[in-house]
Amino acid sequence: MGKADADGPGLPDLPPEWGRLVVPDDASALAEEAEQLRRELRLRVVRQPRRWRPFTVPVLVLLIAVIAAVAGLATVTWTRAGRTPGPAASGPDPAPAPLTGRALPALDLVDAGQSPVPLRGLLPAVVLLVDGCACPQRVAEAAAAAPAGVSVVTVTAGSPPTAPVETDVLALGDPAGGLRAFLHLPVHPDAVTVLLADRSGRIVLVVAEVHTIADYQAELATLAG
Repeated sequence: MGKADADGPGLPDLPPEWGRLVVPDDASALAEEAEQLRRELRLRVVRQPRRWRPFTVPVLVLLIAVIAAVAGLATVTWTRAGRTPGPAASGPDPAPAPLTGRALPALDLVDAGQSPVPLRGLLPAVVLLVDGCACPQRVAEAAAAAPAGVSVVTVTAGSPPTAPVETDVLALGDPAGGLRAFLHLPVHPDAVTVLLADRSGRIVLVVAEVHTIADYQAELATLAG
């Protein structure tokens, strides 16, 4: 069958733990051991992890699509979460732009005979808009407190009201509503709106709701200067 050559002449020294090696006379006797060795090698190759195998194109495209979809969903969810649903607030109207220091518009009002009266031709003036309230007491207070040379003018949206007796109040009408539109102030049914303008046509003061002469008396006293 063969002979042991582990200690025979002509062979290199082998580790003693290998034991005695028997070399068969016929190489076909090693066929079974060779087949077993090949099976073990194939098994090791299959079990070895494929660390550096590149992604194929379809897998890469699918991965990119999934990432894009997840990112889009996260963005939409975050945007909706940041919104607070509910009806739109119907808060107060925006405040009108400051009028102090602006020029009085060149408006033509009308007198009782419907004749035009240029508003800028009455300067300096204290103008009381009485389209919401005739308020004769407020008109009388303005006429009594106005310095000499200052025109006291009442303005209404319809026909000019009758001015208080024994006063120099000039009652005018503003059928087109130009002065109220310029002021951007609403009509108050229980108050008078007062506008003061100096002789150059510059607006000195606007009081949306006047309830007493003290609301503008200090500015009125210096209006003729």
